[in-house]
Amino acid sequence: MTTARCTKNTIKRRRKLYEGKAKILYTTDEPKKLIQYFKDDATAFNGKKFDTITGKGAANCAIASALFIYLAKKGIPTHFIKKLSPHEQLIKKVDIVPLEVIIRNVAAGSFSRRYGVKEGTILKKPTFEFSYKKDELGDPLINRYHIIAMGLATEKQLNTIRELAFAVNSALQKFFTKVGVRLIDFKLEFGRIGSKIILADEISPDTCRFWDSKTGRKLDKDRFRFNLGGVEGAYTEMLKRISS
Repeated sequence: MTTARCTKNTIKRRRKLYEGKAKILYTTDEPKKLIQYFKDDATAFNGKKFDTITGKGAANCAIASALFIYLAKKGIPTHFIKKLSPHEQLIKKVDIVPLEVIIRNVAAGSFSRRYGVKEGTILKKPTFEFSYKKDELGDPLINRYHIIAMGLATEKQLNTIRELAFAVNSALQKFFTKVGVRLIDFKLEFGRIGSKIILADEISPDTCRFWDSKTGRKLDKDRFRFNLGGVEGAYTEMLKRISS
């Protein structure tokens, strides 16, 4: 890939490092910094369902940027440095821990299907799950004993991830309550810089379930997953509330 200036900033995009379902990572002139580009692509069911949703990438970039700034003020270490353009963030280069962390406050989705708990049931306390970040295996649930045995993370790192995940949940619940949104559940990813664990990836309607506090209307990727319609409107509405 030829070198291209991505914004009026001095940071230059170099080569494509990685492309996932929703984002692309590019190297920059600075080895410890990457550019994260948010695509308009939408996928569900491990890539089996695909579409392009105009404006989704810009909305997710803006939402994730605002939430990472908020969490940093609450003492949560993150990979976010700054927003460069409507679709791009400058981030710290991290070694991603190959785990997805799922926090649930209300029963929904796979939790309801797996355990027969009616969707919308308020859980007595937030739950915590690890899944193995491996698309070809369907991101299966994994426990800490397996994680340590496989060398994916150390016990100390897992304890730090757990503490940070619950701190994120507490901070985000307070934030979203103020803007009339229920935080049902969400997925987090973490990375390592040396021995330090920090929050990475994104927080957006792609990775969270958001329900309107009054109407229960879904304002997240479930509108795409289950053909509910109004996907663009839901993302735009979340951006509007977060930015208010």
